[in-house]
Amino acid sequence: MTAMVSRPPVSDRLISSKVIAVLRASDVSALTRVCDVLVEEGIASLELTLTTPGLLEALPEFVYRYAETADVGVGTILGESEAHQAMDSGAQYLVTPNMNLAVVRLAVERQIAVFPGGLSPTELAAGWDAGASAVKIFPAQTVGAAYLKHLRGPFPNLEAIPSGGVDLEATREWVQAGAVAVSVGGPLLGDSLKGGDLSALRERCRAVQAVITEAMQ
Repeated sequence: MTAMVSRPPVSDRLISSKVIAVLRASDVSALTRVCDVLVEEGIASLELTLTTPGLLEALPEFVYRYAETADVGVGTILGESEAHQAMDSGAQYLVTPNMNLAVVRLAVERQIAVFPGGLSPTELAAGWDAGASAVKIFPAQTVGAAYLKHLRGPFPNLEAIPSGGVDLEATREWVQAGAVAVSVGGPLLGDSLKGGDLSALRERCRAVQAVITEAMQ
């Protein structure tokens, strides 16, 4: 089945930068100042979650703003209707917290990258076979980076992105284990979405990138 699926590719930006910043804000107005810093510091993939009120209405503005510098995707997609709305609003990739194969198929039909979430080998293999660009191992903190090495035994071609509790040390371990990218929220963003210090955010961006560079050597 896998060979018959026209799998939407992971973007070159993400393959190169290896970090998806996950942004959950209480208001869409909090996103721009933080996204600007992330992009300036070389974080080239922004996952804006549907838990942020008004996100889909504002999404085209974000896609336009970062068109030359970063991919803008939509996360916390729970169903087909949300997937359609996100893609129609310009989402460059979709992320789900669970293995929703209907959403995967919709994204594959539109050739938009999709990272569906799962934890068990059964879930992750199903998403990969359905055409996921990469599967999201969630919650990653529960299993650790060695899990990906075990998965690669029966599923040697599977591409994965860990999400959930991925801090600096976990970033190092997952990249060394072969993750195509890591999905990072709180450990990267800190209190920046609540008006926190943006210079501290810059330092965290640089720290994450330094760890990735080291892990890839």
